[in-house]
Amino acid sequence: MEDHPDTDIDVTADVAVEVAPATENGFATLGLRDELLEALEGLGYEEPTPIQRETIPHLLEGKDLVGQAATGTGKTAAFALPALALIKGAPKSGPLALILTPTRELAMQVSEAFFRYGKDLGAKCVPVYGGTPIFRQLQQLDRGVHIVVGTPGRVLDHIGRGSLPLDSIKMVVLDEADEMLDMGFADDIESILESIPAEHQTVMFSATMPPRINAIAKRHLHDPVRINVVRGDTKASKGKVRQIAYIVPRAHKPAALGRVLDIESPGGALVFCRTRTEVDQLTETMNIRGYRAEALHGGMDQGQRDRVMNRLRDGTAELLVATDVAARGLDVDTLTHVVNYDVPSAPESYVHRIGRVGRAGREGVAITLAEPREQRLLKNIEHLTKQVIAIEKVPSIADLRAAQLEQTVAAIRESLAADDLDDFHPVLHALRAEADPRSVALAAIRLYHEAAGNTVDEHEIPDVQARPERKFEPREQSRTRESGGTPQAGTAFIYVGVGRKAGIRPNDLVGAIANETGLTGREIGPIRITDSYSVVGVPEGRLDTVIGQLKNTVIRGKAAQVRKYVDNGPSKGYEGKKPYEKKTYGDKKPYEGKKPYAKKTY
Repeated sequence: MEDHPDTDIDVTADVAVEVAPATENGFATLGLRDELLEALEGLGYEEPTPIQRETIPHLLEGKDLVGQAATGTGKTAAFALPALALIKGAPKSGPLALILTPTRELAMQVSEAFFRYGKDLGAKCVPVYGGTPIFRQLQQLDRGVHIVVGTPGRVLDHIGRGSLPLDSIKMVVLDEADEMLDMGFADDIESILESIPAEHQTVMFSATMPPRINAIAKRHLHDPVRINVVRGDTKASKGKVRQIAYIVPRAHKPAALGRVLDIESPGGALVFCRTRTEVDQLTETMNIRGYRAEALHGGMDQGQRDRVMNRLRDGTAELLVATDVAARGLDVDTLTHVVNYDVPSAPESYVHRIGRVGRAGREGVAITLAEPREQRLLKNIEHLTKQVIAIEKVPSIADLRAAQLEQTVAAIRESLAADDLDDFHPVLHALRAEADPRSVALAAIRLYHEAAGNTVDEHEIPDVQARPERKFEPREQSRTRESGGTPQAGTAFIYVGVGRKAGIRPNDLVGAIANETGLTGREIGPIRITDSYSVVGVPEGRLDTVIGQLKNTVIRGKAAQVRKYVDNGPSKGYEGKKPYEKKTYGDKKPYEGKKPYAKKTY
């Protein structure tokens, strides 16, 4: 067993998995039930992924486990198949397994996976999450269930109501554990784990392993096996995703995005923006350009989100513009391109994003539009992924026209292979008296070319030269947030006019701020909640922008006033007054020798 000085988890087995071609044939060697093997064969699954191959045998033995792997490596099947192996006949009492996920979308996808894998076992799986009427979930739980998949808040709600009994739970899974902590669910997770009877198996899957994950594992897992699929060699990132970046001034980014997508011609693209306002504006711009674009952000209700996802899956929409929070857990097979409209400030977010393409052996493309000031963030990402992101010149008008003509040639070449061309001979015959076949062909090509939406921009996009490479500097890495911890250098505080009396919890504040401003969970905090108001740390350089974006924000149904927090202001009744200024009296310094006033931190 190898030593791990960077973690305080007590591990009995530690397997570092280098992704390599499978040496064993199929899932049959993993010890799965025949019903599950038949379901996998029917779905066309032939070989387990590395995370599945290494974790499933341990989970079937009932061991606790901590699994680390990037998005797109098959984590869902890694825990779903062992959980389904627990089923023996129809549900008689409470559920056998509880799966916690950070978002509604991921809960739905995990639930669908349980249905597909467990159909021959008669598996009963119920997803529980907010945004939908709870009485339907109550009815489903009352009818009996094997597996419950849910978000922490709604799971706690059902536990409190007594509608989710825990006495028969044999397995608990925390899926995307780092995301749940970033969204402020730490207290909810602790409450749920403490409510479950001692005799059960606990499993954690996470793309990253921050200290908070290790702390939870140490408290709630017993001698866990640790499985680590090395990120740099995952199928989602090695040789399957082409990573490129363009350096573009902010004012020209919409035009640059349109031109790049015109040339790339994606089958389906997911574009990440920082704020919901930017999502709406960019969606409108891309629709004007001729793309079938849809928006997805936290300001939409569940019905709207479901309609958007259905349009993307059935091909009605080809472009999804979304915020990070809204897109968490998305898994759409039709995606070929992921676009970072802004460089994510946390390198880990970049890894999560590009993991949504290049799955199941398919090739994908990751495109980043970086402003000149964001080039150092690209270097941070390269340092983390140990891969070079190729910086390319934004295509010119001539490049665009050439690419469009190539696409027209490819389309006509495909049409020439059709076996029904003679059906259109009357059209050619009718035009022969007016023009020769060459002119008729050119006119038809022009009609197709224009009908395909191939237009040429009138303006060139400025070419910004990439800066010379600089040595990686760790200080550029994103700050982590610990609710109630010590603020990092460069942290400012905002006052939010709702508190405990309004039912506010840390995850409510993190979710609202992340949705509105585009900040990541790691950039938000520390957080202090009093009875009547809350204080939240945000990056100092974004303070004014954050306050402006949070105007008219509603949190848990309450309109929240937001402004800069002054330590002697809201909590002492001095709202609107200037901060206290220390007086001096000539050369005298009455405060000399005394300790300076220590500003409180939260």
